[in-house]
Amino acid sequence: MTRPFAASLLLLACLLISACEKDWGVDQHGQEITVAHLQGKWLLINYWAEWCGPCRTEIPELNALAMAEHNLEVLGVNFDELRGEELAEAAEALGIRFRVLSDDPAERLKLSRSEVLPVTYLVDDKGVVRERLIGEQSAAGVLAHLARLRGE
Repeated sequence: MTRPFAASLLLLACLLISACEKDWGVDQHGQEITVAHLQGKWLLINYWAEWCGPCRTEIPELNALAMAEHNLEVLGVNFDELRGEELAEAAEALGIRFRVLSDDPAERLKLSRSEVLPVTYLVDDKGVVRERLIGEQSAAGVLAHLARLRGE
């Protein structure tokens, strides 16, 4: 096998493997969350539950972050693993305006189950978990963490 041919095969294999990365599942509205949509963005992944008081009070702050332009995708995850209509109803009842994942990304991101709520993870644009934030977050606080992590 010639070197150029072998190099071409290797490049093709790499492209196929990267293109086959599994999507993130559906959100609370049944809309697919694709790898392509999240590619190159920083992620804020927030675990919440209906029974968690601080989770409820931080939702307006997370909604504000989701609506702003910071190259940041806000994603929620229900701690109690609600799915389908139950997930949609819980998110609506709490006034969540950001996307909530039906499938927990813990395995994908190598996260251990948190014993406290709320817990928020900041994931960089390469898919690396950079920060774990425990407790209620504010939009200003999250933006300060992002600026520090991004070296701004």
